[in-house]
Amino acid sequence: MNPEIIIMLTNNDITVTNAEEVFESCKDLPAKKWGFKDIGLPKEEMIQLAKKMKDAGKETYIEIVTYTEEGCLEGAKLAYECGFDYLTGALPFDSVFEYAKEHNLKYSPFCGTVGGSPVALSGTIDEIVASAKDCIAKGATGVDLTAYRYVDGNPIELTRAVVEAIGADKVCIAGSVGNVERMNEMKEAGVAEYTMGSALFNANFVKDGTFRENLEFVLDYLKK
Repeated sequence: MNPEIIIMLTNNDITVTNAEEVFESCKDLPAKKWGFKDIGLPKEEMIQLAKKMKDAGKETYIEIVTYTEEGCLEGAKLAYECGFDYLTGALPFDSVFEYAKEHNLKYSPFCGTVGGSPVALSGTIDEIVASAKDCIAKGATGVDLTAYRYVDGNPIELTRAVVEAIGADKVCIAGSVGNVERMNEMKEAGVAEYTMGSALFNANFVKDGTFRENLEFVLDYLKK
């Protein structure tokens, strides 16, 4: 089974200022999962963009990259106010789980020890697997696994271990799937989905091509 792509309107971990324009230019494509991060746009524009995505029949995702309990809870509240389907990222604080449950948000937190921007993931594979299992036990929809930001080991080995531990349908690879080789690696590792943003804006697949042309390439490749 091919993984699904979550298209993030972000470049270098920040939502692009023309995110709405980019979405409008591509919303007719057969890609159902769209999202962006909690930084880069004013709140009113986030709400408007999320609504446009929902109106176009898309599943919507916001990724929160912050590490304090207060910041993570604020991100959860933002996800609800914007009307997102999925809250991803943030750390698995009990307060965030409680808020997500009360407000019917599907929540997939970071697992393992994460920090910095861009995110870095550290710890042993066993520790990260244990963290992923704990997230699911607390009620997470899945986990946001920053496999290609893993600084203490092999990203493929880590991914396979997490998939085996909690199930492929609960693993989203967050960030750095920016070429065909890594797309193939994630398919072989059995993940259900991964995010992609910067690679599309930076024309990693169709040199000098538009965001749409690069997205079309990825969508076509995923069918193979």
